[in-house]
Amino acid sequence: MTDIVVVGSLNVDVVVPLHELPAPGQTVLGAADHRRTGGGKGANQAVAAARLGRRVAMVGAVGIDADGDWLLGLIAAEGVVTESVLRAPRPTGQAIVLVTADGDSTIAVSSGANMWLAPEHLSPLRDLLGSARAVLLQQEVDAAVVAEAVRLAEGLVVLNPAPARPVDPATLARVDVLVPNRGELAALAGAPSTDAGVDGLAAMARSLGTRGPVVVTLGGDGALVVTTDRQWLVPAERVDAVDATGAGDTFCAALADALLDGAAIDEAARWASRAAAVTVTRPGAMAAAPRRAEVPTTA
Repeated sequence: MTDIVVVGSLNVDVVVPLHELPAPGQTVLGAADHRRTGGGKGANQAVAAARLGRRVAMVGAVGIDADGDWLLGLIAAEGVVTESVLRAPRPTGQAIVLVTADGDSTIAVSSGANMWLAPEHLSPLRDLLGSARAVLLQQEVDAAVVAEAVRLAEGLVVLNPAPARPVDPATLARVDVLVPNRGELAALAGAPSTDAGVDGLAAMARSLGTRGPVVVTLGGDGALVVTTDRQWLVPAERVDAVDATGAGDTFCAALADALLDGAAIDEAARWASRAAAVTVTRPGAMAAAPRRAEVPTTA
């Protein structure tokens, strides 16, 4: 049995370090050589879960191109099963990441094959999705694909609603654990601002109609766990941060990992917070995900 099936995006990330971000119409020279790395929230979460020791299968799409070959080889080398990644008549997804030394960034994404993936592509994968202990999803693929994957899943359903966009109430009602950041939560709840305090965030979370807890990631402020009758703040680990790019993806993978071990939701959030804290001490997203032995077992 597969532990976790990840349904989501696979991208090639091209990271260009800059002294400063360009203004419209401006050309700037890079501060260092560019890097080519694996990315996409789906692939990042799949690799993070595999590095924690889970049996992981990836469902998504890449192009019939050299980038697709390279990306599939990259995640397969991490132990992710790639047989259910389709080859699309579209280019492999690309993300161009412009980043400065102080962490400012501008990202342009060409979704390519990721948005080619359609609900009908999941029908032959019914047994895979239905037998998985957990299905982990994000929103860098078409909303209809997310909805169909949630419908077919019979195990734990974890949705990271990133990037922010509306989610059909019927889909939300089938989600066991929702993991938005502050901005994504506000967008889902139709709130005009992300400045709400803990009580306001909890009220927004409870308004969404999920059938399980909502875990709101708050960056350096930790994570807020919200159930129907309780809420509590899990503090962030104190580390010397280098790059926060992949922290959310590691958090989602580690949360699912702990829940599959039978952890209570607050314990799972603490484990996820510790795993994410390791990620931010390293550059990159996929490459920064820790292996299980690298995550502290206690805070």
